[in-house]
Amino acid sequence: MIDVGIITGSGIYELPGDRGARVVENRFGKVEVSVFSAGPWTVGSISRHGRGHRHLPHTIPHQANLTALGQLGARAVLATTVVGGVDPELPLGRPVLFDDIFFPTNLLPNGAECTVFTEPGDPARGHLIWDEPFAPRLRRKLELSTEDLGLEATVGGVYGHTNGPRFESRAEIRWMGMAGVTAVSQTCGPEAVLAGELELPYALVGFPVNYATGISESRREDLDRLLALSAEVLPKLVLRTAETLEGKDLAFDNGYVYRMEGGVGARKA
Repeated sequence: MIDVGIITGSGIYELPGDRGARVVENRFGKVEVSVFSAGPWTVGSISRHGRGHRHLPHTIPHQANLTALGQLGARAVLATTVVGGVDPELPLGRPVLFDDIFFPTNLLPNGAECTVFTEPGDPARGHLIWDEPFAPRLRRKLELSTEDLGLEATVGGVYGHTNGPRFESRAEIRWMGMAGVTAVSQTCGPEAVLAGELELPYALVGFPVNYATGISESRREDLDRLLALSAEVLPKLVLRTAETLEGKDLAFDNGYVYRMEGGVGARKA
């Protein structure tokens, strides 16, 4: 059993401390989870894309991944992603600690609704209602960890999700910019939703490696350099954060699931 889940993105296929993966099976599929210790906590780590970058964004098994962490007993999830800057003022190469999300389609990559509530009549079914999608306590611990590590971070910002695997058009980026999106990637919208439905506090740190289409030109050599830097910085940041978590940080207090068992008006006091 684990205390904290970590989901890593592009370029991070294992974390220091990984001792081999175990396979966890649930109704959504099979998932490889590496289990190890970080400070006082037992951590379960999932490489979102798999070793060798097996999964492009449109084949990532989001439901299976989050359900596996819940099955193993995770009480919180830290996630990483590389992003493209939509805000032209966003510094590249500096972690972004997101506090809001732009994911209007609420769809999984295969076009299905993004939910773990797939069975009619399931007693656990309900509506996720957020105060905010990313857990403030976890974000604060990420911020403190950036300071401990001597890093500068952008604290706050709107994460924008698109399904990919193609990149966004200029018109789509303008749309997101009008909505206040700070940076975009193709992987973490479903994770935030599914974690919320499972009542797992979830925090997301992004690493801007280029600017989105139409914002600014990005050179291939700069992209390669920043991708390599992200693979160095993000593991240190999430592991340091996991080590410093306290019990109170593992509470899901940034939203709730309004359950429908028995129908409206039949809720027990």
